[in-house]
Amino acid sequence: MAPEAPDGTNDDEARTTREHPALDSDARRLLFDLVSTPSVSGDEREAAELLVAFFEGNGREAYTDAVGNVRAPGDDGVLLTSHVDTVPGEVPVRITDDPDDDAAPDGGPVLWGRGSVDATGPLAAMAAAAVETGVSFAGVVGEETDSRGARHLVDDRAEPDAVVNGEPSGWEGITLGYRGFQAGEFSVSTPAAHTSRPEPNALELATEWWNRVADAFARDDDAAVFDSVTAKPVEMDGGLSDDGTAFEATVSAQFRLPPGTTAAAVRETAEDAAAASVSVGTDAGAGEAGAAAGEFEFAWGESIPPVLDSPRGPVATALRGAIRRGGGSPRLLRKTGTADVNLFAEAWDCPMATYGPGDSSLDHAPDERLPLAEFDRATDALCATCERLTDD
Repeated sequence: MAPEAPDGTNDDEARTTREHPALDSDARRLLFDLVSTPSVSGDEREAAELLVAFFEGNGREAYTDAVGNVRAPGDDGVLLTSHVDTVPGEVPVRITDDPDDDAAPDGGPVLWGRGSVDATGPLAAMAAAAVETGVSFAGVVGEETDSRGARHLVDDRAEPDAVVNGEPSGWEGITLGYRGFQAGEFSVSTPAAHTSRPEPNALELATEWWNRVADAFARDDDAAVFDSVTAKPVEMDGGLSDDGTAFEATVSAQFRLPPGTTAAAVRETAEDAAAASVSVGTDAGAGEAGAAAGEFEFAWGESIPPVLDSPRGPVATALRGAIRRGGGSPRLLRKTGTADVNLFAEAWDCPMATYGPGDSSLDHAPDERLPLAEFDRATDALCATCERLTDD
């Protein structure tokens, strides 16, 4: 066995190249090339160029649009689409063949690297299936940040007959539901005062606000996560202002919205909690000279609605049949996060589902990896799905 390197790889693995014997198909080589090419959100250009070259090399028109999406027009009976970007983080690219790797219970080679699961694996499988079947393809940018690629796509092209969105579901899994998303920033300020005074400062009011928000959205013990609002603070900051006249505090928060819950309702609850929190600050200072209520404001981002597709729709039905013909047992999934399919479902009134190889528990993880046999099975299932949908 080759010696192990400090990053956990051995010398043979560290020398993995495109000529590795496991890379024995155009689809696998495309996957390897894409995983080997950094494509963090905002820097997807090189990966996009690889995709354009792949389509052109297979006789298909392809180009990058105004925001950097890869577009390969084809049979609009199906649009296959996934995202080109990944989150930051270096996972050394190599191919291993470890019989004890729980990511590959059937054994065989496993490709490691950032994006191998989320979502370069689904992206490459969809590109290969689009070339094989002639359907339309779009590789969109910015999914991990602001979904600017998906937002541009729905504004810039006609509605297809059906959509398969690419995210890791496992080759036997079909994802039908995602929660929606709302981000916002709460800011509050209070007059500067000596710390001996009893009235709460902005930092305390921000803490009071978040505690009220957390209580408002606390999940019942018997409620599924998918069916609940999840509220999470993602950044907190505060202290004395630069001019020394006020205490200031900000809390950036994200909310995941289940079907049946609107972003407007979540915003209203958060704003009511802010008004109640500042009221506590006023009451605490009652009768004290110089007591003053805090002043607050919100900056809300653009919301993304939840989505829940029908398990009996034509896309889900076609995927189930393809998985069974490939020897698998289809599973229907609902995910607690948010994806570009939420935006597609809002804009287009056509059947859709989300599908792709990879174990989603490895999304963004330091051990992100994808068995190549699973990649092949998912690519075959996508081809069969496209053929069925375009024949109907």
